[in-house]
Amino acid sequence: MPAEQSFDVYRLPEEHQAIREAVREVCTAKVAPQAAEADETGEFPTASYDALRAADFHAPHIPEEYGGAGADALATAIVIEEVARACASSSLIPAVNKLGTMPLLLAGSDDLKRRYLTPVAAGEAMFSYCLSEPEAGSDAASMTTRAVRDGDTWVLNGVKRWITNAGVSEFYTVFAVTDPTARSRGISAFVVEKSDPGVSFGAPEKKLGIKGSPTREVYLDSVRIPADRMIGAEGTGFGTAMKTLDHTRVTIAAQALGIAQGALDYARGYVAERKQFGKAIAEFQGVQFMLADMGMKLE
Repeated sequence: MPAEQSFDVYRLPEEHQAIREAVREVCTAKVAPQAAEADETGEFPTASYDALRAADFHAPHIPEEYGGAGADALATAIVIEEVARACASSSLIPAVNKLGTMPLLLAGSDDLKRRYLTPVAAGEAMFSYCLSEPEAGSDAASMTTRAVRDGDTWVLNGVKRWITNAGVSEFYTVFAVTDPTARSRGISAFVVEKSDPGVSFGAPEKKLGIKGSPTREVYLDSVRIPADRMIGAEGTGFGTAMKTLDHTRVTIAAQALGIAQGALDYARGYVAERKQFGKAIAEFQGVQFMLADMGMKLE
């Protein structure tokens, strides 16, 4: 194999490269300028959401049949990576829209998908994902949020914790126990709306970073929803939750990569400006080694 071809397997296809350039352009112009303020104030960066929405980068994974861009997993990861390079908080808009809607894409009825994916694709609503609880973090199967059938409705009671974009999102994928005797096979998934009576939110968590993306508790106090808002069959919720994480863990890796790239780009600018001993610190070999190590790890 000729040497110049040996790395083609790692090169992005042209259309993916074009997506990266388009997202970077939007983020440099309209997302990066809001990043510091969002982190400073802990306010959701609405202007960044509007910019991503206008360019169709707010939920790129939603299929075209629901009005979405129909981006594949790689393109979606590139969007998240590029947004994170400009603003970590804003990158959770496309990332958590994918996380929250993935259960519907994997297991939802056609009607449910049409009803809930269409407004997300249009940028009229965001989705959050409610799996974790105060006593059920990594061990999600030990959750205690209950859903009890009552005629053609379900009544939900419980608390979900560490929910990204809670209070800002219009829709929530909520996992709840429908059969307490069946452990992980007794968990079902539902769509809950922010406007459903009995839905409320805790105070925003105080975090070390990514402060422009609110993380809050979601309280479900006798929330009554129609039975057709169950995602997939009863008892299949835990399986859907795990399959969803298979699709979305990579988006958080993309986010981390973008944050690191943003840090490296910023550092490269800084070392060219900062002077010590009469020259830019970029000229010192020790600093060059550090930057080279960062670049190599990132690559």
